[in-house]
Amino acid sequence: MSAMHDIVIVGGGLVGSSLAIALDGSGLRVALVEAALPQVAAQPSYDERNLALARASINALGALGVWAKVEQAPAPITQIHISRRGGFGSAQLNAAELGLAEFGAVLPARELGNALLYRLESCRDLDRIAPAQLIAIESQDDAIGLGVLADGTQRQLRARLLVGADGTESFVRNHFAIGADRFDYAQSALVTTLTCERAPDGCAFERFTDSGPVALLPLAGNRAGLVLSVPTADAARVAELDDDAFIALVHERFGYRLGRFSRPGKRKPYPLARMLASALTAPRMVLVGNAAQTVHPLGAQGFNLGLRDALSLSELLIESRRDAGDPGAADLLARYVARRTPDRQATTAFSHDLVRLTRNPFPPLRWLGSLALGALDHLPPLKRRVALRGMGFRGDVSRLGLSP
Repeated sequence: MSAMHDIVIVGGGLVGSSLAIALDGSGLRVALVEAALPQVAAQPSYDERNLALARASINALGALGVWAKVEQAPAPITQIHISRRGGFGSAQLNAAELGLAEFGAVLPARELGNALLYRLESCRDLDRIAPAQLIAIESQDDAIGLGVLADGTQRQLRARLLVGADGTESFVRNHFAIGADRFDYAQSALVTTLTCERAPDGCAFERFTDSGPVALLPLAGNRAGLVLSVPTADAARVAELDDDAFIALVHERFGYRLGRFSRPGKRKPYPLARMLASALTAPRMVLVGNAAQTVHPLGAQGFNLGLRDALSLSELLIESRRDAGDPGAADLLARYVARRTPDRQATTAFSHDLVRLTRNPFPPLRWLGSLALGALDHLPPLKRRVALRGMGFRGDVSRLGLSP
């Protein structure tokens, strides 16, 4: 006999786990189907990438009881420096000058994943099924039937609402024949850490070059997280450079704002591509996180955007529960789409257009880009607006995101 749940979340990564936690205590019967073992080393999304967490994301994680379980002290972002190699303009945002304590903080994905796992252990009403693989989906009149393979045994579930949080190549999205608009940037991001001669002191750097953007994120002490974009065809060679050659390449692209770099960590390339699902819902199904949209890391909006998906969905589901509503009702899913569409469109378009614009070698466009950076640097009201948007305070912000 199939076990009935109000909600089945497929995908136990950062966004899927956050949604499960946000629904804890709501009275909804929730299952989380995770492909990997529920431990840090087994989760592919709990790796050594450094996440720039927006202030609204930190607020929400605090309200959900996740932030208190982070063991490594997050590094606050108090300044943001934006420049273009070969350009004459630059912009610097200072949180204190804008009346803000900080823009956000930097934390390794591994650390956030660990905190989420600790918090999941205390969820009272959650059925965690891991390691498990979703192998079948069947639409029914009042539910969705699911075939889940766990420990070599097939288990049958029924869900009033199925949530696809299973990543860019989502099995859930593909089953419902939802198309995807894809764009290959023909670039890969090399992710590592460095020791700086001068400490970043809370400053995050975004530098645009003809070869792609370079981001440097502040960590504790004199360490910094590096995201270096290179052509995908050259990624394997760059990843295998010895430390001296790699440092020389970073200095060529970034310069010497923090003095000389040393002691780079392991380098791992991540192919960069954009994926936008052509629809966010189907009957009794909704997509969140990378299953709904996968974006370029420029601006560090990937997880922050996915978390806002999870928070908005959880609020609508909890409100529906209070009114004894159906979590898979078409009108509820329509409200979710209406609520998320403006933020989703604006955020994905901004990162995509900015990447393409800043890589364009056409001299007038480069000149206009430098002029825009210079204008931003001299317009405090515009600075504040840009900062608040980057902090996650755009559109219909969830109550948890507004929590201090």
